[in-house]
Amino acid sequence: MDPAPRPFSELPADPDLGVPVPFACGTGEPGAPATARELDQRRVTQCALSRVCGICGAGLGRPVAFLGSEDEAARNEFHFPPTHLTCAQALLTSYDAVGAAVLGQLTRLDRWVLVTTGGFEFVRAGRDQVDRRPVFSPNSVLEERRVG
Repeated sequence: MDPAPRPFSELPADPDLGVPVPFACGTGEPGAPATARELDQRRVTQCALSRVCGICGAGLGRPVAFLGSEDEAARNEFHFPPTHLTCAQALLTSYDAVGAAVLGQLTRLDRWVLVTTGGFEFVRAGRDQVDRRPVFSPNSVLEERRVG
């Protein structure tokens, strides 16, 4: 795995999309290019258990930010790990014109939701759930904004 934490400006670039690849997406296996499309489940778990930013890999303080879809915000369950607010804002700016599903989303999002919170719960999927991806549930929403 690549070194972490990394400043936002030093994140590897997705060769197909030309956007920064966040820590939670990994950098690909040896010989495989990094991709911003999918999440690396090992990294997602590391973000939760070590309380590190899903974008830069550095330790989190407060507030914590979550990026996701309208549906994720409505359910209060996000697939992308917690981030620094500044990292989330920089990533959204970088991904503004991407015409593909990224950051573990199943479809392309026209609008992102940015939620800030003081804390969160990490919930692993049960064996009877259709969507087996773990989720992050903010426990006290401070602010919720639509971006895009």
